[in-house]
Amino acid sequence: MRATPSSPVQREPRPRRIGWRTRDILRTAAIVAGVYVALELLWVGRSVFLLGFLGVLLGIVLASGVDRLERLRIPRGLGAVLLILLLLGLLTGLGFLAAPQVGQQMRDVREQLPQAAEQVRGWIEQRVGGVAEALQDGAEAMGAGGGGRIGGGQEGGAQGAPNVGQGIAQQLAGASGAFFSFFSSTLSVLAGLVVTLFVAIFVAADPELYRKGLMHLFPHQARAKAGEVLSATATTLRRWLLMQMIAMVVIGAVTTVVLMLLDIRGAIALGLLAGLLEFIPYVGPILSAVPAIAMALLDSPEKALYVALAYTGIQQLEGLVLQPLLMKEGLELPPVITILGQALFSIVFGFMGLLLAVPLLATVMVPVKMLYVRDVVGDEVTVPGQEDDT
Repeated sequence: MRATPSSPVQREPRPRRIGWRTRDILRTAAIVAGVYVALELLWVGRSVFLLGFLGVLLGIVLASGVDRLERLRIPRGLGAVLLILLLLGLLTGLGFLAAPQVGQQMRDVREQLPQAAEQVRGWIEQRVGGVAEALQDGAEAMGAGGGGRIGGGQEGGAQGAPNVGQGIAQQLAGASGAFFSFFSSTLSVLAGLVVTLFVAIFVAADPELYRKGLMHLFPHQARAKAGEVLSATATTLRRWLLMQMIAMVVIGAVTTVVLMLLDIRGAIALGLLAGLLEFIPYVGPILSAVPAIAMALLDSPEKALYVALAYTGIQQLEGLVLQPLLMKEGLELPPVITILGQALFSIVFGFMGLLLAVPLLATVMVPVKMLYVRDVVGDEVTVPGQEDDT
């Protein structure tokens, strides 16, 4: 008899285990704990993080000048120090030339802002009271019954008008005090300045060292793309900061001249303030216009209207002439995203968050465009620093 081959033994499949194993639970818990600790450290050291980011931003800009000095056989470390010393020397020289007048005008602005707030309050009371009286006269002409009710409303309005005006006056005085107190914390400002300058010097002296360090965080097959994204981000930040500095100087000078022509007290100090706050898109020009309008109210409401129109005209000229010339729109940040980002960063990080909101958003938007919009979605997008290659 021929032996029939034995059929293979059919093994029953092992039942699939449902649920997480202990190893999975421990791994997930470790990841969550690590993310939580990282966020806590970031929150505790948020001021250091923002100062470090500002130093990196300045170092990226200085790196271009250090590259040119290196072609003249000047070592990179010495070139970075020389550029920082040159920058500090220029600021110090301008400070010695303008400090007495600017300092006096700053004190005048700070002392007279409460008086300007009182002028605002009186102007509001006068206008609101006049409207209430007109409404009362019209109601009395219609009838005694309706007039009594409207008259009661007028009384409440008369009581509410000073409250509204007083509230605005207090808000203006409080805002001015909070703003100028920022400049009074000399020690904190100097410490932050030292940290920022040292970070800028080290980044400008050897940017390749930190670039290689970041490359070690990526797998080998992804390092080429990561390097491309980092280069585009650095180019974007460098271009934006240079153009922003030019815009700050132009807006500060133009505002000073216009305020002098309008015979506004503290014109140089207010022009300097407008130049500094130009660093903050959308929000900065509004903040700089408030004290100028308040100072103009010390003379007359008409002059305050002229100042408001002047600030509006300067901002319109900036958008129509200065921005296209400087190509500041190269960041391609939509206004809504910019405003919401400024609000979010100011709530989380305070004034420094508001100051650095736009470069922080640019640092996020460039990788999103290159890694997601271009590589995943497949849409063609323009990234500053790469438009010449496309």
